[in-house]
Order: sequence, then structure tokens, then C-alpha cells
Amino acid sequence: MDLRADSKLFFYVGALIIIGVVMSYSLPTYTTLAYRYSELHFFQREFASAVLGILLMWMIAQIAPEKYFLKFGFLLFFVALILMLLMPFLPESLATSAGGAKRWIRLPFISIAPSEFFKIGFVFFLAWSFSRKFVDNHKRTIAQEILVILPYVAVFLIAVLLLAVLQNDLGQVVLLALTLVVMLIAAGGSVGLFGILLLVSSALASIFIAISPHRILRLKLWWANAQDSVLAILPQGFEQYLRVENLPEPYQIYHATNAIHNGGLLGQGLGNGTIKLGFLSEVHTDMVLAGITEELGFLGLSVCVGLLMLVVFRVLKVANRVQNDVYYLFCIGVAMLIGLSFIINALGVAGLIPLKGIAVPFLSYGGSSMLANCLAIGLVLSISQKAQYQKS
Repeated sequence: MDLRADSKLFFYVGALIIIGVVMSYSLPTYTTLAYRYSELHFFQREFASAVLGILLMWMIAQIAPEKYFLKFGFLLFFVALILMLLMPFLPESLATSAGGAKRWIRLPFISIAPSEFFKIGFVFFLAWSFSRKFVDNHKRTIAQEILVILPYVAVFLIAVLLLAVLQNDLGQVVLLALTLVVMLIAAGGSVGLFGILLLVSSALASIFIAISPHRILRLKLWWANAQDSVLAILPQGFEQYLRVENLPEPYQIYHATNAIHNGGLLGQGLGNGTIKLGFLSEVHTDMVLAGITEELGFLGLSVCVGLLMLVVFRVLKVANRVQNDVYYLFCIGVAMLIGLSFIINALGVAGLIPLKGIAVPFLSYGGSSMLANCLAIGLVLSISQKAQYQKS
């Protein structure tokens, strides 16, 4: 790696990737048996993705950002956008479906989820656009700010169409919406504009929940688990209005919180967890934090959380040191994607919010997520060369 790049960030990400690869061997036990895969099926694929991701991160870290960053960012954004637009029209032999929507493009040795790369491209596009429109210390009224942001709202609505409608993935839309708002504030948007965007986003989310039986079910499952705790702290009169009887059993949250409880301080030991034995068959993906906690305990989880926090901190540190507004906003966006993905997943696993189906960066099983996140960190490492140079 270029000595001017942030080597600590590279090694923190590498440590997370190693943990993710190890857990991809330990956690998918039930799925391996149910589908009669080989014992190393998931491990081999995650290991290959990890090696490719680390090489990709290292190679991108070498590029000069002033020469290639914009070209690479636009290429990523438009290629991912075109692939997502084409996804619904691809034959089943090329596109793998999940949850009633086509989400993966099937290649000879790997399946690619364009949405994972689109998120990085979307953050790049926002960084490039906001740097041209907002970062100018020019005072604007709320009406003027709304006029400035309307084109980006249109782009975001395209993302809503691609993710929430065509891919039935509202969780990713929520993630991108929160990232957009934070980047807008970082670019100089006002608190008033923040409030308006928050209200509009909340209204859109409510509509998409109301028209989807699947999302309504997730909301019911969350309330079935949370209502006793919530009603216990509210005045007694609220119970008759808020308590809902005969809700479905929230088995995912129930088993996930049981696994966390069973892990204790030191865990049951690597490979000795029970949550993976059919209680939660996909524990190696969305519920990976519960699986890690059961097998490695609170200490193991603390190491993972600490590494993720260090990654976010290092990315924000690069953002703080760099002088270029596009680089600054891109780093902010990447930090938000990584940090918010972890927070949303962790709150869902703990039963504090409805489950969103968002992976934990570098820890959840998935080649596309691994490669996209490594690509994003590679670009941050490339930018960090410039930041270190300016500091010196």
C-alpha cells in the first residue's frame, strides 16, 4: 500500500473481513445441511470474496484521486444504475430472485447484487452534486434550498423505485435516505431543510409500509415483541388503545435475543452455538451479530463493534483532513453507509426496531456486499493519500 494512505484503516477493515470469513464457516450449519452443500461451501465463497475484496481495496488505494476518482465514481454510478434498471427484464437463467424480486445477476463463478454497488455510486453522485450546489457559504432561504435539492430528490425517487418497488427492499431505501440527509447537512444544508426532508421521508416510508403485506408483517412481529416493554413505561390508559392481541410470534427476534443471552461474557465457543441449528437458518447473513455473540460472547461482539467504530472514525478522520469538497462529502457518505448499516442491523436484532434485512459491513456473508464495501474503502484510502499530503 502507498505509505501515504491510511494503513490503520486498511488493517481494521482487514481484521473485520477475517472475522467475517471465520464466521462464514461456523454459522451456516443448518443451511449447509438443508441444501446438502459441502461443509466448506460458504467458507470457500466468502474466502474468495475476501481475498478479491482486499486486493481490490489495495489496488484502488494506489490510484491518484485527482486523476481517477471522478471517472471511477461516475462509471460506478451509471453502470450500477443501468444494471438495476435491466434486472427486472433479465431471464431467470441470469437473474436470481429472492422475496419475489430479482436481486442478483448470476455469473459463472459469482452472483452480483448491483444494489450493493449502486449505494456507493449514489453516495459518489451526491458528493459530487452537493459540492457544486451547497458548499459555497451562500445563505439561502428554505424555498431556495428546496429548489436546489429537487433534482436530487428526483434521483432519490429513482432509487426508491429501483430498491423499494422493483427489489422490494425498503431497508436499503431507509439507509440511503438517512445517508442523503446527513450528507446534505455536512454540505451546508439548513436545519429547516433537514426537518422537511425528514417529514417527507417518513411519509414515503409509511406509504410503502402500508401497501406491502410483508412490511406490515415485520411491523407486527416487532410490536409483538416490544409492546409489553413499551406499555410498561406509558400511563395505564394507553394500554387499551395500543395493545394488539393475537399477533404473530416474533420468533426471529426471540431466538436472536436468546442467542445473545446465551453468549454471556465469553460465549459458547466457536462452532458451539445453537441458534444456527434451524432456529434461524440465515444467521450468517442478517442475524450475524446474534451468532457472533452466542459463540464469541460479549467480548467477541465488543471487538467487532470496536473495529467497526474504528473504521468509521478513520473514514471521518480522512474527511476532516481533506480539503476537496467532493472527497470530504464522499468520505462522510461512506462513513454513514457503514455506521448506519451496523446500527440499523443491531437495533433490529435486539428487537428495538423492525428488522430491515440490512447486512453488517464485512461481517455478514455475501460477496457483493464485501466487494462493494472494499471498493468504497479503497476509494477512501486513495483520498487519504491526498489528506496526508496536505497535512504534511
